[in-house]
Amino acid sequence: MKRLVLALLLAAPATLSAQTPPPTQPRTPGPAPDYNAGGLPRTPTYGSTEGQPVDARVPEKKADTRQFPQQTRAPFHHATDFKVTVLTNQLHAAWASALLPDGKLLVTERLPGAFRIVGKDGVGAPLTGMEGLHVSTPMTGLLDVVLDPAFATNHTIYFTYFEYLDKTVYNTAVARAVLDEAGGAIRDVKVLIKTSPFAPNDQTLAAGTKTGGRIAIGADGYLYVTIGDRDNAGPRPWPVAQYLDTHLGKVIRITKDGAPAPGNPFIGTPGALPEIWAIGFRSQEGLAFAPDGGLYEVEHGPRGGDELNLIKKGANYGWPYISHGIDYRGAPIGDGEVAKAGMEQPVYYWSPSTAPGGLAFYTGKSKAWAGSAFVGMLNGRQLDRIKLVDGKVVEEETLLGDRKARIRDVRMGSDGAIYVLTDSGGTSITETTPATGELLKLVPAK
Repeated sequence: MKRLVLALLLAAPATLSAQTPPPTQPRTPGPAPDYNAGGLPRTPTYGSTEGQPVDARVPEKKADTRQFPQQTRAPFHHATDFKVTVLTNQLHAAWASALLPDGKLLVTERLPGAFRIVGKDGVGAPLTGMEGLHVSTPMTGLLDVVLDPAFATNHTIYFTYFEYLDKTVYNTAVARAVLDEAGGAIRDVKVLIKTSPFAPNDQTLAAGTKTGGRIAIGADGYLYVTIGDRDNAGPRPWPVAQYLDTHLGKVIRITKDGAPAPGNPFIGTPGALPEIWAIGFRSQEGLAFAPDGGLYEVEHGPRGGDELNLIKKGANYGWPYISHGIDYRGAPIGDGEVAKAGMEQPVYYWSPSTAPGGLAFYTGKSKAWAGSAFVGMLNGRQLDRIKLVDGKVVEEETLLGDRKARIRDVRMGSDGAIYVLTDSGGTSITETTPATGELLKLVPAK
């Protein structure tokens, strides 16, 4: 019965964007291929020779597929030493953090979903008020959280969440609430949007995989949110990221009340969802605005081809028609192409995969870190610093590699520090993940 319900939920016809080639045949939902997890590339031993790439492994696509010189394997450069302070090591499946005006941090835990406040006295009890979401499933999971730009006066937060039942993670939703720090609660909860479809593409998809859920607030005051494609892969993935009648594999743009933001590119397109801002994504794990106003995203490729993308209005980022990676079992993705006319190339890519997590741009006073972006690496188990000049990556440096920790989230603090969350869990969500996640504060020496 459950399989029948999921099939019915996913049976809506697909509308393809006119700017894309014809879709491959959609894969019928069913048992997942028996992927060999041992085929995933091992965590690298990173290099630290000035001028040489930090990763010397052979790319998954054996040929060099870069479309311009700076697209991968930037030279190593050590910018500055830094001080690390462990604020806590007792977080359960932490996913995101936000620095509050009083210096404490609001943290989300994935499953069971919980908001916690971390301060000088350690980790507080879960905040109450989650019942305000009125979910229909027994459990709720949390993903990202960001503060309203006027948080100091309105105490408003925006967050993403999912419903969870019988090891199935349902699709990503966006909500807002008022943080009552003194009362240990969130209040006035309002669901802004539940993305479509509610059920994932394949019920055998690993719990918590490819949900997206990152939020960035633009200077225009609108919320930009990533939604993963929720497909269970294979050499010819269902090209749902190209369909305009679903939020899967998209970046959406909504108002603070959840309505489609004015000026969205597909408003008025027959069959298209009006919230869509850009299409053609796989599994977006980080989203942030750069100091110059550009919106950047990082996402997991399949096996190789993890990407840093500059997000443009109405643009198509190609998944699954183009990729710098291959399928987990070694076959090409689709026709094996890495570029197509009308599809955007990543600003930078990593191959073999390092599984990028959170993304933050440095805006502090350190001249050594000026122009840098920081990317948490999950499989790569390090904090990656890349420097961009004129939109190209000109240097790269691995930080925190000695901790051998999966890095889930990276935030730029208003105090000039970088805040990092390590992942206490493995590659999927469980209710029994140990409470050993760390919240780290990094301060550059110069």
